[in-house]
Amino acid sequence: MNVELSGLEVYGFHGVLAEERQHGQRFLVDVVVVPLEDLAARTDDIRDAVDYRTIVAAVQEVSGGHTFHLLEAFCAALADGLLARLPISSATVTIRKPDVVLDLPVQHAAVTVARYRETESE
Repeated sequence: MNVELSGLEVYGFHGVLAEERQHGQRFLVDVVVVPLEDLAARTDDIRDAVDYRTIVAAVQEVSGGHTFHLLEAFCAALADGLLARLPISSATVTIRKPDVVLDLPVQHAAVTVARYRETESE
């Protein structure tokens, strides 16, 4: 079972250019997590689920608490943060930068990072 949030819009002060870090810009975040158990599907109880609000709080905390030069670092920090705070076996995070400045028109630049919880046997 996967839990997914797509298109979370967050404003952050990230980028290689000083102007990007000074003025900020919007980023679109997609998150896919795999819960350690599928208990919520059986109990229909939010206490047994991966709460969407926790994912949103992690996105806000990582974006607002740090300044990243690269999408790769931003994306990795978010995936690592989700693994640290949620009972999940994996987190896959995609961050899209829709207002990227390039010599040709482009919809967005994006990076995807997947992280997996280590098991005791590893």
